[in-house]
Amino acid sequence: MDLEANDLLLFARIVDAGSFSRAAERVQLPKSTVSRRIALLEQRLGERLLQRTTRKLVVTEFGASLLEHARAVLEQVEAAGALAQHRQGEPSGKLRISVPADFANIGMHEVVARFIARYPNVSVEMDLSPRRVDLIAENFDIAIRMGDLPDDASLNARPINLQHFGLYASPGYLATHGIPEHPDDLPAHDVLCMLSRNGGSVPWVLTRGKVRWERLLNARLNANSPELLARIAAGGAGIAGSSSTFADPYLKTGQLVRVLPEWDLPAASGWAVFPGRRLMPAKTRAFLDMMGAACAAAGHEDRVSGDGSPSLRPAAPDAPATSRR
Repeated sequence: MDLEANDLLLFARIVDAGSFSRAAERVQLPKSTVSRRIALLEQRLGERLLQRTTRKLVVTEFGASLLEHARAVLEQVEAAGALAQHRQGEPSGKLRISVPADFANIGMHEVVARFIARYPNVSVEMDLSPRRVDLIAENFDIAIRMGDLPDDASLNARPINLQHFGLYASPGYLATHGIPEHPDDLPAHDVLCMLSRNGGSVPWVLTRGKVRWERLLNARLNANSPELLARIAAGGAGIAGSSSTFADPYLKTGQLVRVLPEWDLPAASGWAVFPGRRLMPAKTRAFLDMMGAACAAAGHEDRVSGDGSPSLRPAAPDAPATSRR
């Protein structure tokens, strides 16, 4: 027998309300619709559930038996609604985050520590692998990604930081190999480049105002970590293209200097990407808001905070999400 759970719920609400009219008001349906649905339910069951008089409703013997089941369904529905409301109000459950290791080391650890302390009912799982995870298929809540994002209607994104890139080398390397005076001098040097997603070097695109220079160089080292490139360059291995965020600590100690300072590599935006659900889980919203607040508190882009640790770019906690990313 094919019964509609909604009709059982309606039957329970009519009995609890004491009349079709009051039940119709509570469920916001026309009284005629409520009467018709109960009549169809009785027709499918083959027995009357209610005896209708001008003064009151009387539940039949069969109706009383069915009412126990209908109220059990109602209790389960209300419990599910209460659970959903609680989860939207108080973050709970497991929060899965995919984040590049480099980014995790420039202030993300502080945000995660505060988040764990603030929300004891949330456990956090962080994947630091450099691969681009499939958020929906692999059940991730948030992924931190750098650079351009492909259009994807199933995902949304919030901008969270901006990384400025340039060329850096150690004084010892430059003393031995000479200081480039123009990008055309770079092919004669040992260069350390970002690894492309398809393997091999990412071409260097340098700009000075409106002047553009682009070349795919024969790199001595390719790596998918700008922090590692800056660290290896500080050891004297060559000229690295890296973010100022990762080069700054070595600049302050004199282990690195800027090469061709008037020329810049393209900046890269950082994004918090998340499934494009209409109702965002409270745990996801709470983490995004906390990360945004940390960025706003920093008050500047791609710089080093007062304690010497790199900080994140400001982004308002309620910054609108970009869809189709």
